[in-house]
Amino acid sequence: MSSPFLYTAGEMRPSHQLRLLGLLLFSLIPSQLCQICEVSRENCSYLNPLVNTMVNANYTKGIQSANILLTFRLVQIQNQRLEQQLTQQIQEDIKKRETHSDNPLTNYYQLSLALLALCLSNGNHSITNVIPYFTPENKNYYFGGQFSVDTGAMAVLALTCVKRRIEKEEIEADIKDLNKTNIYITSLVNKILSAKNDGLFGNIFSTGESMQALFVSSNYYKNKRNCQETLHTVLHNIFQGAFRLPIAAAQILPALMGKTYLDVNKNCSCACSPDKFNISTDKPVPVTPTISPSNISVKYSVQINKIFNSTKVTVRKGSVFLDVMMAAQKQNKAAFCFEMEDSPWGPYITSVQNISANNNDRTYWQLLSNGQPLSQGAGSYVVKNGEYLEVRWSTY
Repeated sequence: MSSPFLYTAGEMRPSHQLRLLGLLLFSLIPSQLCQICEVSRENCSYLNPLVNTMVNANYTKGIQSANILLTFRLVQIQNQRLEQQLTQQIQEDIKKRETHSDNPLTNYYQLSLALLALCLSNGNHSITNVIPYFTPENKNYYFGGQFSVDTGAMAVLALTCVKRRIEKEEIEADIKDLNKTNIYITSLVNKILSAKNDGLFGNIFSTGESMQALFVSSNYYKNKRNCQETLHTVLHNIFQGAFRLPIAAAQILPALMGKTYLDVNKNCSCACSPDKFNISTDKPVPVTPTISPSNISVKYSVQINKIFNSTKVTVRKGSVFLDVMMAAQKQNKAAFCFEMEDSPWGPYITSVQNISANNNDRTYWQLLSNGQPLSQGAGSYVVKNGEYLEVRWSTY
């Protein structure tokens, strides 16, 4: 959801890029009305868990709050107290990052977001100079050998915004820039469509922004069957509690209401208008388990190149991957010690056995279950009895 930010692309400094992210939150541009693929009026109540997850969350990180604030603006949910809190945190975080310039935007998802912010704010600063870096063959679209669907989707949104401004002659560009932009969009859309599986694109968490990308650049959702397949799968995952994290709720909600990031502050008569939501400001009450707690056993392994350290771990039923890692660390700190940091998606594993992930070397710690990469983080994935869990030193 990384490579060094390309400062040569228009020579944008990190502080300038961060200001652009702020501009994205407050841009006012004309755009299309709601799309045909949206949750129907009678099913709006299914979106209540997403809205309440965002409204009742405890926000402590500024940049982590930016996506939530953007979604509030898009779906026109009015919560002045929360918006002021989020805005203040974002501004404070930007100021800190400007002071400590060693923490710039670092990956192509963020590069796409910065280009989108620049485009939406009607800026002309080197936009066409950045376009060549979005060639679909660029290795930065790939993570762990697989196409990063959410990165590609954000790139499609950014390039579509640029394309529209070129066509309106709001950006100085020649026909070569426009043709190149069209080719990139088409190629990326095809890659997104090729990642389709049971109505999802990539996984459940990359589907929201993929829907947005397809709204603005493809006829895919003009086919009602395609729309219903995606909506059915996503609504089922909402019911299953897949979007418990505010950032996950924020990324899926706009698409379910037929909106995209190109519609910032655009009024439209969507089926699920804000008055259709049942918003509660009460903190969720923990649900009492219907069965008595019990223990489960899993096998846990750390792999570095061809060297394995494995152990059997017993944890409480309902535990997450992170609980297993902590239990293994208590058994053998030398073999299973790890470090983590907070991210919008929960705890992110940065180091295992004192070996740290490194953007410059394109290395990271991959989480797997029974040999398959996980789409959820260490703090979200609920483990099962008899499962084989692995943390693997990997490159992308």
